[in-house]
Amino acid sequence: MLAFAKDITHNKPKHPEEGKNSDLKEYMDYQRKLNHEKLIYHALDHAKTYLEKNMRDLEGEPEKLVEYLGKSFPVSYPRIKSADTVLLMLRKLINGHNSTNNWYRMNTYYCALAYDCLDRFIRIHNRLAQESPEKAAEYLVSEGVQVDFDDCVHLYFPDLDFHIGKQLGYTHYPFAKRNSAIEEELNKKISGGTAREEALADLKKDYEIDDLSIKFLLGQKISPKDQELFYTSRENSIYEYLTHGEEGRWGLMDGESMMDHAYYMGSNLKIWEWRKREDAESVMAEIEKTQKE
Repeated sequence: MLAFAKDITHNKPKHPEEGKNSDLKEYMDYQRKLNHEKLIYHALDHAKTYLEKNMRDLEGEPEKLVEYLGKSFPVSYPRIKSADTVLLMLRKLINGHNSTNNWYRMNTYYCALAYDCLDRFIRIHNRLAQESPEKAAEYLVSEGVQVDFDDCVHLYFPDLDFHIGKQLGYTHYPFAKRNSAIEEELNKKISGGTAREEALADLKKDYEIDDLSIKFLLGQKISPKDQELFYTSRENSIYEYLTHGEEGRWGLMDGESMMDHAYYMGSNLKIWEWRKREDAESVMAEIEKTQKE
């Protein structure tokens, strides 16, 4: 199984405070309708299937294939730079995801690729949920609700360092502040005459940027070693620390687990978005009513 920042096999989550907080309960009800394990599988399988199809259909037309890759994998392909390598990595991701014996950890290249796959598939799924609910239901992903890509990334990705230097395109990433701070310091150093590679090396310690993320951001050629997934037995409790109540930890209340905190933060972002959407729809309805009168 692929090891994201949090356990994608954990369904029907609960929060100890949702009985006291109606907004939090609404958010947790939404979470309980999702099956992230199936979501990840379908996102990867869809990407692999259509990449294989386009590699066949566009054989002898390399420019069109590159165009397809750029649109379908806008974050990862410019760094991977090979259709064959993207396909190989997708197959490894699917094989790792289907494994019941091990957790497979992903490096920066794989996280970027998974991000692209999820972004594309969730757009397709949500369109089906609106236009053809019965087709969306076949995926068994969300019990009829649309999937919030932003929320999914917030919960299940460790960071978006692979997105540094690019517009996020979504509003609520908790990673946006980190990326913005890194970009600001990076640009200052480069403007001052420091080479990009040296500037990233200078920021590595303060922001705990790993070596492979720096390699990714520098656009250096991906190596065979970079194309490996790292595994550990499913018997190892790699997520146990997320459910322990914390004492005195920055950002957490006493006794609150990191998992509970993540859901609480996610609910604040999600509910804000829901309210904003409702307000916008209310304004539009009022405008339409006025126009008819």
